Order: sequence, then structure tokens, then C-alpha cells
Amino acid sequence: MKRLIIIGGSKGIGNAIVTSLLSSYDEIVNISRTEPDQQYSNLKHYNCDIKNDDLPDIDTADALIYCPGSINLKPINRLSLDDFRNDFEINVLGAVKAIQKYLPALKNGTNPSILLFSTVAAKLGMPFHASVAASKSAVEGLTKSLGAELAPNIRVNAIAPTVTNTGLAAKLLRNERMIENMNERHPLKKYLQPEEVADMAAFLISNKAASLSGQIFEMDCGIVSFKL
Repeated sequence: MKRLIIIGGSKGIGNAIVTSLLSSYDEIVNISRTEPDQQYSNLKHYNCDIKNDDLPDIDTADALIYCPGSINLKPINRLSLDDFRNDFEINVLGAVKAIQKYLPALKNGTNPSILLFSTVAAKLGMPFHASVAASKSAVEGLTKSLGAELAPNIRVNAIAPTVTNTGLAAKLLRNERMIENMNERHPLKKYLQPEEVADMAAFLISNKAASLSGQIFEMDCGIVSFKL
């Protein structure tokens, strides 16, 4: 049985990934605090808070995708140490918890891979991003370190998206003026849709990406790569 484990597949990018991969896996196991709106015969949901609950036992998997993240944008003098701790726990420790739990399952899989999520703010200095940039930078370090440690048997990569049209980014895209400004900030005059990120995720966990590991893929609409 070809099986994908996805943490946080009920909303946003995670949900787009689930939708795009339904026909590619015999079973998709979604572990999330909320149930997805859609129900499919090959989609199995476990209600679980990654920070506080024990993860379900799964004996074999071909891919693990960790989607939970945070957008906690505040000036440094308004960020508490608990803000940093919370962002680190969601973005880094949650990923470590999932990887440690499901590493034996992945070792039983076929051409297994792990996919994590960073942000363009780990590469591009942006005001008010200190907490999220710090935690996502740790995700990038984790990706490279585990890519080396788990080679050649398990590939590990990460996607670093710019602003994506999901509920998590709703405050950044809450009116037409903000949407226009966001488009103008990016050299490609657009920001991301979750389906675009899902397409990249599907590629990275597929055999088409068999030679890629320890890589951070910036889906940046040009904001990191170009200066125009």
C-alpha cells in the first residue's frame, strides 16, 4: 500500500496537497486538530494537536509532510519569549516529534521522503518577522542536517514559500489595497496560490525528485531572487 502521512492537511497548503495527491496514494493519513471539509475513501483523519497529543501509530509510510506553521508578525519589543517559544514549538519541535515518531514507518516504505516548510523570511530580512524567521531558519538547518543523516535511504527537502493565499495569511490580504500592494512587492507581480505549492510538494516527494535531498526550494515569486 502506498501511504502518505501529512501533518496539518485540513486547511491551507496542507489541504491543497491532500487534494492534489488523492489519486496518487492508496491511503493519505491526515493528522490535524480539525477535520477536513472533504471526505474521501482513501483519506483517513486523526484528530490530534501536534504540540500536546500523542501521534497515532502507523507501521509504514512512503512520505511524511509537515505543514503546521505560524505567521506571528510583531515588532521585537512586542514579542515575548513565549512568542518565540510557541513559534519554535509549532515549526521545529512539532516537525521533530513527527519525524522521530514516523521514522520507523518511513524506513519500511518505498523510496521514502520527508517534506518540511520554511519561509522566504528565512533568507530575506523583513521587519516584524524575527520570531517566525528564527524558527523557520531552524527548519532549514534541520532539513540539511537530516538530509545528510538519513541519506541514502530517506530524502529530506523543504519548501520556502512567499505569501500564500490561505487563512493563515488572511490578515496580509484582507482588502484590495493590501492585495495590490502584495502583488507589487513581488517581481512576478503575484503571490502564491496553495495549489502551486501543492504541485511543488507533489514533485518533491515523487520519484521524479529522486536526486534531490537537503534542499530548500524558494517559491518566492522573485522577491528573494531578484532586485528590480
